Amino acid sequence: MRTLFASALLLTFVAATALAVDMTKINILIKNQSGKPVDRASVVVRFVEGHSIVKLGKSVRTTYELRTNPEGEASIPEIPQGKIRIQVIAKGFQTFGQIYDITDPEKTVNITLNPPQQQYSAH
Repeated sequence: MRTLFASALLLTFVAATALAVDMTKINILIKNQSGKPVDRASVVVRFVEGHSIVKLGKSVRTTYELRTNPEGEASIPEIPQGKIRIQVIAKGFQTFGQIYDITDPEKTVNITLNPPQQQYSAH
């Protein structure tokens, strides 16, 4: 009986280790072209593809929507490593969007927003 219990415990540990997802914590710093932080910018972070997004049978949260603090920082809790899309929308700036391939356990992403471009009309 003890060997059966020990075998089941070992099998559970091996299965949990095999299903473990490599996670990353992302810190995003958003500034304008002169280097000043952009306050209250909307940031959307979405896991696009990469490692499995199931952890011990539970679905892992793969999308976060938040705003930057007065220092232009937004911190995302753990998200699976792989390709991650970061989109930033801030009043008075061009919308930013880019996909990053993140394989580090912790990553800081620096983003510089551009001012809006002049609109042109064909008429």
